[in-house]
This record gives sequence, structure tokens and C-alpha cells, in this order.
Amino acid sequence: MAHRPSEKPRLLSGGNPQIPKGDGDGPVQAYIDAMPGWKRDVGRHLDGLIVRTVPGVRKAVRWNSPFYGVEGNGWFLGLHCFTKYVKVTWLNGSSLDPLPPGDSKHERVRYLDIHEDEEFDEELVESWIRQAADLPGDELF
Repeated sequence: MAHRPSEKPRLLSGGNPQIPKGDGDGPVQAYIDAMPGWKRDVGRHLDGLIVRTVPGVRKAVRWNSPFYGVEGNGWFLGLHCFTKYVKVTWLNGSSLDPLPPGDSKHERVRYLDIHEDEEFDEELVESWIRQAADLPGDELF
């Protein structure tokens, strides 16, 4: 059955919204609007920070996750909801300084997990966004 705008997206494991694949701001905003509870505010805050830091940023939803990239330079960041946190995936995170705290089995990827009632260092995240957008990203799709 096709998703209708008046229907709420189904939440998958961990509360991750099931959003159809799509390019542009619309699918990303649909994902953020469907993020459960406190995670929605985190999603809105991160999206706004990314848009302010990287003018003209590309957006898409793939694999029920929003991705951010730079035209001609690949994708640099993704978001995903888990039960107790929002995971920020830095696709070229091993090149960021300082390194984001979360290790990955993928050599270039690093993570930042944001938990409820946890403040994140906005200046540091903005620095990572700026650095990541300037580095070669991944051509995921």
C-alpha cells in the first residue's frame, strides 16, 4: 500500500521511521516529522545546523535514513533512529579532526550517538559538518 501524506509512517525497529526512498528536502522532512518523541527535536536541530553550515546541501532518504551530501562530492552524513539514541553517521569520519567518538567496522566511518537529555557540542558538530562536506564523500546510491 502506498504511503499517503495523511498517514503516519510506520516505525520500524528502534523507532526508526519507514520513509519511502526519495530525493530532496521533502522526504527528509517527512522522516524528521515521523521521528518519535525527543528524537524529532534532535533531527530538526541537526537538519537546521547542516543547512546553515553547508548552503545548497543535497538531501535524500535511502534505507529509511536521511543522507546529506554535496553535489559532485558525494554523501558525507546520515541519521538513523535507535531505541535510546539518534545515530549520526559520518561517512568520511576517519578524516575528521578530532575524530567523532564512535568506531565502525568500516574504515572511513565514525559515529556520534545522541541520547535523550544529552547536550551535544554544537560548535564541534558544526566543525565536523564543515570538514565532512569539504572532504570527498561516498557515492552510496
